[in-house]
Amino acid sequence: MRRKLSEAAPARMEPLAVLPVFLNLQGKRVALLGGTEAAAWKAELLAASGAHVEVYAPTLEPEMEALLARDLPAGSLQWHERPWALDAFANAACVVADAADEAEAKAMVCAARGAGVPINVIDMPAYCQFQFGSIVNRSPVVVSISTAGAAPILGQAIRRRIETLLPRALQGWAGLAQTVRAQVLQRFGPGAPRRAFWERFVDRAFSGDGAPAQLDVASLVADDGNRAGRVTLVGAGPGDAELLTLKAVRALQSADVILFDDLISDDVLELARREAKRMMVGKRGGRDSCRQDDINALMIKLAKQGKHVVRLKSGDPSVFGRAGEELASLRVEGIACTVVPGITAASAMASRLGVSLTHRDHAQCVSFVTGHSKRGSLPEGLDYDALIGEGRSAVVYMGARTAGDLTASLLAKGVPGSLPAVVMQSVCRPEETVWHGSLDTLPAGCASMVADGPVLIALGTAFAQAKPVAAPQTGTQTGDAFDTATVHALAI
Repeated sequence: MRRKLSEAAPARMEPLAVLPVFLNLQGKRVALLGGTEAAAWKAELLAASGAHVEVYAPTLEPEMEALLARDLPAGSLQWHERPWALDAFANAACVVADAADEAEAKAMVCAARGAGVPINVIDMPAYCQFQFGSIVNRSPVVVSISTAGAAPILGQAIRRRIETLLPRALQGWAGLAQTVRAQVLQRFGPGAPRRAFWERFVDRAFSGDGAPAQLDVASLVADDGNRAGRVTLVGAGPGDAELLTLKAVRALQSADVILFDDLISDDVLELARREAKRMMVGKRGGRDSCRQDDINALMIKLAKQGKHVVRLKSGDPSVFGRAGEELASLRVEGIACTVVPGITAASAMASRLGVSLTHRDHAQCVSFVTGHSKRGSLPEGLDYDALIGEGRSAVVYMGARTAGDLTASLLAKGVPGSLPAVVMQSVCRPEETVWHGSLDTLPAGCASMVADGPVLIALGTAFAQAKPVAAPQTGTQTGDAFDTATVHALAI
């Protein structure tokens, strides 16, 4: 019995502006009408797809001449030194044309229809039976983005975002998948065993590791307890998710467990793999915190369970981030560990203030120093002569509580009280606060910071021109940086 229209099941697919189709042009003939620069771009793309491209044009622009003179890695090009005619359409898989005007475009489309060949007229969507999308090439993985001709620039912006998220090594892994596919089908039956293999394969492909020359298929379906775990120390930067490196995002996307500091912003954690277990192991001066030995032990325990553990730290792990202690403990246990650098807070502070830490008119040397020893006091043995002086800049981390002692020590060494000083709290975060002053008023400047956030102190003539700063643009709202929707659409 036929259903009434009102009783029809819901559509499984929303309406599509165009149908995305991938056309195999290996060894196929393609006609290219025109010798212009725009036509050259299409010729190179078609040849890269393995096509034999025949160019019909009485003259060539320099870009097309140069392309014809090159050795191509795939496909081939042939120039017919004459205008296009009906014979150009014979036996063509498709036609791409650069029309001089609308009248010529109509003639080209009419001829293509008569020959039963699909045609694309460059930059004339109304005369196109198919369109070129913006391409992300990790062949045999190919991603194409279309806006149905409505907004090509938008398509290019989307392509750039996807480019940042797909590691170059994916190309090798995709090729490897082709070589082992028959072996996988033979070894594993349909359902859970085969899916387990491909899930492990994909995890490896997005781990950032290069594809091996050969793959032991059985190793990817071993029990979790037999898998070698690893740890990645990742620098999350000062808090703004847009300041993460591509490598940091990829590490977050491949993590099984994330051990993160309490200074890590929600925007950064939003970029992590959804399935990853998240555990806060924050360490803050003057507060109850996880002991470093406990954090080390937890990383070792999880890694020995075969997990990929991401130790997510604010700033850069190697700048007052206790990376040395954690690396040493992991090496003793024979656990593989890598470090992904992050933007340290001093660099972010300089960018927000619009200054150079090593402006050649003011500073030929910059020092990063901690204002907080293990005992909570100003570290002993600081070389104040080397820290501040002519041609020097200094940035003091974690120095809010010891600003009074620091100021007294510097003044006692003869540093002028008029030396420019800046205090910045919660750099690059919505609650960011800035104070401008001088060394002799530095303790008052630190005391004016009422929020509970990390504090940086900057000293030196390079900071005399520090500009007032507007509210930071945090999150993922501008430019071509990551956005969480794109990341999770591609998450594994």
